Amino acid sequence: MSIHEFINILIRHRKNIIKITVIFSLLLFLLLLFIYPVSYQSEVSILPPEKNKELSGLGSLLSGQDLSGLMGGTVGSVNSQLFMEMLKSRTAAEYVVRKHKLVDYYNSSSVQEAAGKLSRHLDLELTKEGIVKLRVEVSSSLLPKFFDDADTLKKFSSQLANSFVEALDHINRDKLSSKAKRAREYIEQQLITTKHRLDSAETSLMDFQKVNKTISLPEQVQAAIDAAAGLKTEIVKTEVELGLMSSNLREDNKNFIALRQKLHELQSQYNSMEMGNQDYLLAFKEVPSLGRQLAALLRDVKIQNEVYLLLQQQYYKEKIQETRDLPIVDVLDEAVPPIRPSGPRVVYSTILGGIFIFIFISLITVLNEKKIIRYYRKNV
Repeated sequence: MSIHEFINILIRHRKNIIKITVIFSLLLFLLLLFIYPVSYQSEVSILPPEKNKELSGLGSLLSGQDLSGLMGGTVGSVNSQLFMEMLKSRTAAEYVVRKHKLVDYYNSSSVQEAAGKLSRHLDLELTKEGIVKLRVEVSSSLLPKFFDDADTLKKFSSQLANSFVEALDHINRDKLSSKAKRAREYIEQQLITTKHRLDSAETSLMDFQKVNKTISLPEQVQAAIDAAAGLKTEIVKTEVELGLMSSNLREDNKNFIALRQKLHELQSQYNSMEMGNQDYLLAFKEVPSLGRQLAALLRDVKIQNEVYLLLQQQYYKEKIQETRDLPIVDVLDEAVPPIRPSGPRVVYSTILGGIFIFIFISLITVLNEKKIIRYYRKNV
């Protein structure tokens, strides 16, 4: 069939085609306006997280920075893409489901099933500036104008969107184990152990002094005790650094190797002091028996006390740093109830549907006309 014949058929049947198109378009318009569920979307904008944060204390060890001291180093925080993945996670969806009790709302049998349905209504967008835009679609039931309150749906949409931001912040604080947090937890355990040792050493010293009364020690022994305490404190500090690094770096890492060598040298110096090396002011084994016992007890108390003070100072530094190190969710625009529904677009959908109806009716008319022509030609 030529285009000319096709056009002629349409012209001959134009009244019927237009009439049917108008009728079905009107029905579509009424369907979308009164029967089809209405959807609302409220948008919240999240600013990109800061790229770098200053990290001080033992937590800097976890970033593989210079190990010459306890301070210094930077650590990169999460980025916008990670925010996107966290918002799409089942954990975030389950947080929102539990907060708003959406299991019944989605007619689901479990929180996981409701979270899956909620995720399908989540729309995320990442701009080139790194801003995350989040929208949650809320739909009404059939015949929305008769059975649903539009204002309630609008408000519910904004509440869900804002709750996803809360979920993101919740994940940041509870499930993203920051480097400073791991350092704080490690130091906390060391503090407990050191406190137990300090209490035990102090008790032993008190018992010794009760039995043997007061024994004076030479100034050289006091100086040796101070030197031993300082050296032992440095050993413990290095052991803490190694403990933090061991779970984050390979054993062949150059920083890890250098720190182990430093620990070995410190331990050798400390052992030499105990064995009576002549490089030190006075070997502990050269002190008379009771004096040597007292010196050992005093040294143990001083060492544990120095170590405890060091760990305690570092613990509070890491506790402050842990709060600073958490990626904070900054909201640019909070979600508010939308003014207009996001769907359906009644006029646009009606026009588009009318065009498809017109094309469909036209094709049906042309095919029927071809059948009639063929039948006529066969029987004439």
